[in-house]
Amino acid sequence: MKSFTDYLWFETKKRKEIVHVTPLVQDLVHRSGITEGLCLVSAMHITSSIFVNDHESGLHEDILSWVEKLAPVLPDYKHHETGEDNGDAHLKRLLCGHQVTIPVTQGSLDLGPWEQLFYGEWDGQRRKRVVVKVIGE
Repeated sequence: MKSFTDYLWFETKKRKEIVHVTPLVQDLVHRSGITEGLCLVSAMHITSSIFVNDHESGLHEDILSWVEKLAPVLPDYKHHETGEDNGDAHLKRLLCGHQVTIPVTQGSLDLGPWEQLFYGEWDGQRRKRVVVKVIGE
């Protein structure tokens, strides 16, 4: 079995943003030379997410609204007593998840017809990374 590891770096212009990353991850799968296996994509920061969903702008607006309703920006999170101001971002990560594993078949991500891969940033405007690990043959 072979393995391949690389990193994607993000520095979003907004504090909260959804970034389409399927082509970037697919490029890494091709570079790995692995044709059958698994691809793990994992956000390495506790205020960002990786998730699979539809690539549709209205849905992305809905996701941003939904996470804001469930984990709104508030001044009174206990986490803020440590000097931080991003308690909501930690909760948003819990809602959207921190990693996904996608099958690799014939050298490509084996996604469903409408599935695409996204990086969710909940406390952005600074440099963060995502690990991509491909394992298989």
